[in-house]
Parts: sequence; structure tokens; C-alpha cells
Amino acid sequence: MAKVRIHNMMFYGFHGVYEYEREQGQKFYVDIEIETKDDRMAETDDVKDGVDPAAIYDIVKDVTENKRFQMLGALSAHIGDKLLAKYPHFRTVTARIRKPSVPISGPIDYVEVETTRVQG
Repeated sequence: MAKVRIHNMMFYGFHGVYEYEREQGQKFYVDIEIETKDDRMAETDDVKDGVDPAAIYDIVKDVTENKRFQMLGALSAHIGDKLLAKYPHFRTVTARIRKPSVPISGPIDYVEVETTRVQG
């Protein structure tokens, strides 16, 4: 088994409980952690047996920028499900979404939601 992490990808998306959030959009920051089912990538040195960060980035970008969710947990889970469906050799995918501009009446850095999806 191997773990691969991709940190702090930034995308502009249209997610939020309030309609204006889904219309105006804002920046979202995404971390992905992938756990593979085995160590095959170490044995074969072939990207198809491992994790291709560029391909992962493209999938996360597509979901974050082209879909709309009210809840960050739904966005996070959808990303995990999409990655597991495309890569059957992934055991788990954890997606962490940070939203810095939140309609809360007080100072905060961001709200973060994390989901872990498991293959099969």
C-alpha cells in the first residue's frame, strides 16, 4: 500500500448554501489523500499502477469548477467517488475542501470539510 497526497490545489467554484454563493463563486482549496490497495507501483514503476497527480488534478478541477453543490461535504464526497470509479486500484480517497469566504459573522480563516470514501 502507498499513500499519495496532493495539497492546496486552488479552484474557483460555485458552491454554498446561499444562492449568491452559487452565482458569484469564490476560491476553494482542495487536498487529496489517496491510499492504494497494494505496492504494485513500486514494483512496476508504471504510472497506471500508481497515482498520476496531473490526472488527479484534472478530475478535481472538473468537479470543483463545473458542478455546483450547496454542501462542501457533497462536493468532497463526489470528488472521492469520481476518483474511486476511475481508479479501481485506489483503496481510499480522502478529500479535504477549504472555503475561506464563509457567511459567518465573525473572523475565521476558513471552513474545512473532509470526507473519506472507500473502494467497493
